[in-house]
Amino acid sequence: MTDIVIDVRGLTKRFGDRTVVDHFDLKVPRGAIYGFLGPNGSGKTTTIRMVCGLLKPESGEGEVLGFDVLNDSLKIKERVGYMTQKFSLYEDLSIRENLEFISRLYGLDRRAERVDAALSDLGLAERQTQLAGKLSGGWKQRLALAACMIHEPELLLLDEPTAGVDPKARRDFWDAIRRYSAQGVTTLVSTHYMDEAVQCDSIAYIAYGKKLIDSPTAEIPKQIGLYGWRIAGRPLMRAQEMLEALPGVDLVARFGAEIHVCGKDSVALERAVRAVKGAEPHVEIAPIEPGFEEIFIYLMSGAMDNFQ
Repeated sequence: MTDIVIDVRGLTKRFGDRTVVDHFDLKVPRGAIYGFLGPNGSGKTTTIRMVCGLLKPESGEGEVLGFDVLNDSLKIKERVGYMTQKFSLYEDLSIRENLEFISRLYGLDRRAERVDAALSDLGLAERQTQLAGKLSGGWKQRLALAACMIHEPELLLLDEPTAGVDPKARRDFWDAIRRYSAQGVTTLVSTHYMDEAVQCDSIAYIAYGKKLIDSPTAEIPKQIGLYGWRIAGRPLMRAQEMLEALPGVDLVARFGAEIHVCGKDSVALERAVRAVKGAEPHVEIAPIEPGFEEIFIYLMSGAMDNFQ
């Protein structure tokens, strides 16, 4: 087996006259946790569905798990675990009954043993008789992940799997993903949470069908090259309005009771910040290292909505 699990080139998908994924390339190595980021409507779900064989692209080519993405979709689907945004198991069946049903769909051997292992691995054993429809968001998430892993896939495709669950459930979920990664399972996960994105080995960022960046996570801040300052104090509205009009400022964003202002020209940015300080002496200013949230807001500011 190749060490590259996903290798797709030029994937393009249109709905009517709108291109929702535009010549998308992606290469993901075995065992990697690959973050897939972008705003709502940017084409993330469509891309994931093309990768796992649920949608056929208008153009493009590639291999997933060594199989042709255009012609071997059934073979790909058999070997992939796909977790959708919406809980899609049977709410009137218990946790165990859902897993038993999924194992029968895949025609698995040792079904009882596999179900027991899935229940134990994700901490579901004590709740196995509980109806899926009565579970909280975090427990539904665990059940959905157990169902994805019941057939021991080599590739996990997770479409915003932690949306709407509490921080503890999100942390437990990511602990499980890292365990699977250590076992050689490759994961492509879309997320809106920056604290999750930084846990990924690499990040691909897609905005309105076009890929804007695709790099190891640790290298992205240096590649983007943003400089940043923090503005604190009350009131901040006038300071924000001034910053938005000054040269050298590429991004102004509120973070709680502070403003983070960023730009690619460090000299022009500092000049703008100090001009605001001179006009609004009550504010405090300090340089900061822009984080991933600032970086992705900056990337979005230059992206064109494909509805326009």
